[in-house]
Amino acid sequence: MNPHIPFLSIVLTTAAIAADGKEHFTDPADAGPDFAVQGEYAAEGLGAQVIALGGGNFHIVGWLHGLPGTADNVEKKEEVSAKREGDKVVFNQNGWTGEIVGGKLTGTKEGKTSVLQKTERKSPTLGAKPPAGAVVLFDGTNADAWKNGKVDKGGNLSMGVLSNQEFGDFTLHMEFRTPFMPAARGQGRGNSGVYLQNRFEVQVLDSFALKGENNECGGIYSKHRPRLNMCFPPLTWQTYDIDFTAARWDADGKRTAKARLTVRHNGVLVHENAEVDGATTAAGRKDGPGPGPIQLQNHGCPVAYRNIWLVEKKQ
Repeated sequence: MNPHIPFLSIVLTTAAIAADGKEHFTDPADAGPDFAVQGEYAAEGLGAQVIALGGGNFHIVGWLHGLPGTADNVEKKEEVSAKREGDKVVFNQNGWTGEIVGGKLTGTKEGKTSVLQKTERKSPTLGAKPPAGAVVLFDGTNADAWKNGKVDKGGNLSMGVLSNQEFGDFTLHMEFRTPFMPAARGQGRGNSGVYLQNRFEVQVLDSFALKGENNECGGIYSKHRPRLNMCFPPLTWQTYDIDFTAARWDADGKRTAKARLTVRHNGVLVHENAEVDGATTAAGRKDGPGPGPIQLQNHGCPVAYRNIWLVEKKQ
């Protein structure tokens, strides 16, 4: 580590993300001043992710060589905590001093100052149109493709639904948005999940700027952690593009091949042909032969979904 290269970062421990918190916001206009500060900041060769933790408290995760997913050599560095003081968020820790104000993060260490501007990234597959022959599961007009389907006041699909149709091998596109829950931690913060065949869960969670575990956003729950954490800040629309190959079974009910998943989170490859040895935790259907539905899990958090379509593949 070169002490003369300016950067900021934060590492959150398990204990630091274990507290409960239930207040949530689904509209940025109601989310308060901390929402305006949280998010991503960038300068040439540098990145920072600011996590709002409620009560004017923040953690800052800094990156050398850019934000996650922007370059192959991006790496996480030191840590600082920050706190609101009036209209500023300030930090003074581990030799770093600085502030966040007006969409600008300024940090100084050993006489070297970095200035990062707030930025908002969008997935390159956001708004992707279904190709000819695709099964459109939700386009905002109605929720007829789902059991217990409900369209919220924003025209999005609410979680807690199961597709009427069942599928074997397929490619799935979907978009989701986690709520802003600054006081919540861990699995209580924007939790849902996409269950393929109601057997294999790709986790949905507000795990913005966390480590990227198998129970965080982009993880194949309890099986595989993502290659990198590509979770965007809460209330940002995100994408999953998932290529799914079902497990194979012989006539005697013996599995001859495991299910395989390739997952792109916000356009970045986070799993490539990952084998899944059996159904994931809390799956609604046991691993076995035959197709299955898509489930969007209700875990008590107002996660919204939109633009869901699927292309079936020949088996």
